[in-house]
Amino acid sequence: MCSMPPEFSALAELLPVTAERDFPVPLTVGVISDTHVNPKGSRRIPLEVLDLFERFEVDLMIHAGDANYEEVHERLARIAPLIAVYGNNETPFLKRALPGEVELIIGRHRVGIIHGHQGSTARQTAKQVFGGRADFCIYGHSHIPKIERVDSTTYFNPGSATDRRWGEYYGIGIVRFTEERIDPDLVLYRTPAHLKNVKP
Repeated sequence: MCSMPPEFSALAELLPVTAERDFPVPLTVGVISDTHVNPKGSRRIPLEVLDLFERFEVDLMIHAGDANYEEVHERLARIAPLIAVYGNNETPFLKRALPGEVELIIGRHRVGIIHGHQGSTARQTAKQVFGGRADFCIYGHSHIPKIERVDSTTYFNPGSATDRRWGEYYGIGIVRFTEERIDPDLVLYRTPAHLKNVKP
């Protein structure tokens, strides 16, 4: 177990998020971002998304910001320990309780997490903060699913599970870590029902 990270505030202890920042391999991580769930709205994380993470038996959940509502974290934390950062559309409580960025160690791999709203583009923000500093960087904000490698860092944006905006697909992610490798997969879908056909 690692010591309590400095960004883990007293307010964060009121959320179902873990303070752990050091994880052994092999590890399967479920990645989700930009769910934009509001308590008075009709939008929810599709049950098929939650079922997929459970079927893949993920060991850790990561939400890369813009959950918007604490209930999202509560639901994801029922699947696996949860790490989350805040986005630009969170409740005031979540903006105070969650860190803006997180660094993890998974096996021998250094992993960075950020929403990406702090700069001109999410991609550029992720590169500025974690380029050369992390082996793998998870970010959100743009709602554009993307995997790319730039120099020594791989950047992973799962897209949005609930709001594809102008894009063709909704998206979530599954990332598998071993001592030797990081294997990221984007899981893209036009309707949540399509996820029933995705096999572990």
